[in-house]
Amino acid sequence: MKFEKAYIFSLVAPLMILLSIIGFVSRKDSKKIFYLPLGLMGIFIISEKALSRVIRRKKILNKIKSYQKNK
Repeated sequence: MKFEKAYIFSLVAPLMILLSIIGFVSRKDSKKIFYLPLGLMGIFIISEKALSRVIRRKKILNKIKSYQKNK
C-alpha cells in the first residue's frame, strides 16, 4: 500500500505544478491568484519527499557506520 502512494505522489505533484502554471498564464488578472495554492502544494510535496529521502539516507548511513565501529 505504501509503495502505491509513492507512485501517486510522484505523478500528482508535477501535474499540480503544471496545472497551476497553465491556469496562471491563461486566466485573466483577477483569477490568477486561485492557481497559486495549487502550485505551492505541488512544490511542497516534491520538496518534502526530497527532504525525507535525505534524512532517511543519513539514518541508514549512520547505522552502517555504527555497525562498522562495533567490529
